[in-house]
Amino acid sequence: MRKRWIGCVPAVIGLGVFGLAVAIPGSATAATSPANLPLAHPRLVQVATGLTNPVALAWRVGDGARMYVAEQAGHVRIVSQGHIVSTALNIPVGSGNERGLLGLAFSRNGTKMYVDYTDATGDINVVEYTMNGNVANLATRRRLLLIPHRAFANHNGGDLVIGADNLLYISVGDGGGAGDTLHSGQNLKVLLGKVLRIDPQPGAGKPYTIPPTNPFVNRAGVRPEIYMWGLRNPWRFSLDRLNRDTWIGDVGQDAFEEIDYAAAGQSGINWGWNLREGFQPFNRGARPPGARDPLLVRSHNTGDCAIIGGYVYRGSTIPNFYGAYVFSDTCTGELRAVVQQGGHVTQSKDLALKVPQTTTFGEGLGGGLYAASRTGRIYALFP
Repeated sequence: MRKRWIGCVPAVIGLGVFGLAVAIPGSATAATSPANLPLAHPRLVQVATGLTNPVALAWRVGDGARMYVAEQAGHVRIVSQGHIVSTALNIPVGSGNERGLLGLAFSRNGTKMYVDYTDATGDINVVEYTMNGNVANLATRRRLLLIPHRAFANHNGGDLVIGADNLLYISVGDGGGAGDTLHSGQNLKVLLGKVLRIDPQPGAGKPYTIPPTNPFVNRAGVRPEIYMWGLRNPWRFSLDRLNRDTWIGDVGQDAFEEIDYAAAGQSGINWGWNLREGFQPFNRGARPPGARDPLLVRSHNTGDCAIIGGYVYRGSTIPNFYGAYVFSDTCTGELRAVVQQGGHVTQSKDLALKVPQTTTFGEGLGGGLYAASRTGRIYALFP
């Protein structure tokens, strides 16, 4: 099995530094104009340290500039002014390799915390807590989903995103092994190898409800939670805060890493795994009817090994960068940016910035971008 603890990505970035706002004359006009990557020169600043295997970053409305950081071993730390100031959650998890606490998100009003973690058996749990101040109230624990995942330790996915629609989006890996051993990617009867979408409000005797606009509602033999499918290990994904486009970093097998892009409103997309890897057939598989190729592919010949999906920059301080999508790879640590138009890459740039052993990205309340390192450091992009 390749990629050691990375297959999904390592045990495992917001403006808030934690609220920092840098005034640049004329920056508002420059920042909200279409990106011009040749003229964009962001820099990287370390804004926190002392964390252990940070895997997810989140901010709460009404909680100032404090950053919440999920550590793989089952802790959610609160970081302010570059330092850990308290702990919002401690839970037992099945940790090690690619297991553990993997995802973190807050409801749009800041009252609920959502976490994605693997338990001692390896199963995936998506759980809701009600916040008591800045601490999760353990007595309010409510499990939304339990996804069996016991055959292999890798490919758990684990990212959580609350959309502008107040729905919860969840990434789930294909169940592990190599080459989709469980044949999950193309199987619409299981939740593995998918991006899911649910309404966390209970209904009809269940802890969540199915949004009526999900693509497979009322289709016999298909799980209605499925939003997109045919994915290997969508470790990190995001929704563009401006237009709700979907961006997925899907970790590859032996040859290619890919970024998948779908315009707002598009769902039910088959990304091809395990019959496709990048733009190529996998194990001589035929392309599924209607399957979509990724927006871009990174070859392992460049040193990449596990792609880390990021965010589209929607901040207001970095000129010529507004609308650029930023991503990385955990092996190279190199930050790159692309701009798309009509589903095609129109600009691409190596930012000449590195985050060693990148694990995840985060987006602050003001649209600034952060990146985390397995070494326990958090970095922010600045003009």
